[in-house]
Amino acid sequence: MVNKNFYVCSYGGSGSTMLKRALRKYGIATHIHSRKPPDNLEYVGREKGGKTYCEWFNGITIPDNKLENYYVIYIYRNPSFSIPSRFKNPNHLKHVQIDESIKLKDVLNSKTDLYKIREFYDNYTKPNEKRNYKIYCVKYEDIFDKQDEFSKLLGIGKLNMKNKSSRKNNKELDNIYSDLIDEMDKNDFIIIS
Repeated sequence: MVNKNFYVCSYGGSGSTMLKRALRKYGIATHIHSRKPPDNLEYVGREKGGKTYCEWFNGITIPDNKLENYYVIYIYRNPSFSIPSRFKNPNHLKHVQIDESIKLKDVLNSKTDLYKIREFYDNYTKPNEKRNYKIYCVKYEDIFDKQDEFSKLLGIGKLNMKNKSSRKNNKELDNIYSDLIDEMDKNDFIIIS
């Protein structure tokens, strides 16, 4: 039996750790914070001789004959829930390849997307004909009610994820990210890019 490899990508605070844990019983699940997915799917971190951070694509291309065993999943969430939980940590900013000195107050004062969440989101959700793989873009807000649909798409058994999040959204961030939030809200549960 060939192991499935799940690359769970996100900008953080979007349920990626929860999803990675749920997928582990069906294969190898790796958490990825690379801001830009490569055109040709790559290994991650130090795998196959790579020399990058353990949550970034490493520049070493996965051979075409192995791609059928890889599933790239981008999980996203309303940023006004994600940002307060993860983006106060300078290490997390480094992991998602953002200036580590940016503080939440800077975003709120400038009323702009200094964390470049829109760019991150667009990099994964917008179709790119050059890619040699699919990206399954999954809306966090729907994943708990639609786990069976997602499991079927991946060809795996039940995930049994439970929503334990009690985070509250930040109204100021709702305003800053209103266009992006509206777009996310209109998306189907799963879009494939």
